[in-house]
Amino acid sequence: MLRGSCLCQGVAFEIVGAVTDLLYCHCAMCRKAHGSAFRARGRVNASEFRWTQGEERVRFYESSPGQHRGFCSVCGSNLLTRFDTDTTVFGLALGVLDDDPGARPECHVHVGSKASWHEITDDLPRYGGSLPS
Repeated sequence: MLRGSCLCQGVAFEIVGAVTDLLYCHCAMCRKAHGSAFRARGRVNASEFRWTQGEERVRFYESSPGQHRGFCSVCGSNLLTRFDTDTTVFGLALGVLDDDPGARPECHVHVGSKASWHEITDDLPRYGGSLPS
C-alpha cells in the first residue's frame, strides 16, 4: 500500500495497487499548475485509490475539456487528475506520495514547450508532444 498527502496534511489517500506509466510532463499547463519546470506523474487505477482524510477539501479545476485537476483547497497541493473519457484511472502527481512507488519516470513528454530556463540532464527518452501511440 502507498500513502500520500497534501502539504497541510488535511487531505490524505491510500493506493492499494501500483502506480504505473511514470513520466515527466513539461507542458505549460503542468508547469503552471505545479509552479515548477515539469510535473512528475503516474497513473493509478481508480478502484485502487481511496481518500482516507479530507476528501471534502479537494476541489477540481477543468484545465482541459474533460480533464479535472484536483487540489487541496487549503494549501493548494496538486493531487490527481480525473478524466471524463476514462473514469477507471487517475493521473497522480508523484510529489504528494509519502511512500516510494517502487518505479521511476521513464520519459519526458511535451519537451517542445519546456521551460527555457530548464535543462534536461538525464538520458530518458524525450518527446516533443504526447507519448507516441
